[in-house]
Amino acid sequence: MSLADVRRVAGRIRWYVRELTGESTYDRYVAHARAHDPDTPVMTRRAFEHSRTDAREADPREGFRCC
Repeated sequence: MSLADVRRVAGRIRWYVRELTGESTYDRYVAHARAHDPDTPVMTRRAFEHSRTDAREADPREGFRCC
């Protein structure tokens, strides 16, 4: 296995983990926000995650969080 093959496999694993954990969601949000209205300020990652968590917990279809 060559170094290029190892890098390709590592890149695919990285992509999969980012998709699985939801980390790439912020990147998609930034790309979407900048493409649709470049003058609008983009939320920081922390604000985005906080907003996303609040929305998920407020939606009863997403499940119940007891604590």
